[in-house]
Amino acid sequence: MNLSILLFLIGILGFVLNRKNIILMIIAIEIMLLAVTLLVLITSFGFDDNVGQTFSIYIISIAGAESVIGLSILVAFYRLRGNISIKT
Repeated sequence: MNLSILLFLIGILGFVLNRKNIILMIIAIEIMLLAVTLLVLITSFGFDDNVGQTFSIYIISIAGAESVIGLSILVAFYRLRGNISIKT
């Protein structure tokens, strides 16, 4: 449980401190989603419940889909503007 809280805080700090780099922001969101998944798995094993394990698989698949969509938007944005910097 402490590991998942630590990972979630690292994700929040990464998101807040790297406002100018979109790729690092996406990585920070992924770290936060994986921390939540780890917490769901730990709780699921503690209560001996299979629903939590199934739910964690759904969280991982949603995180993967979010990464694919985010990176494809970045590729399209790079092709349009020539860079992916947030600075205008």
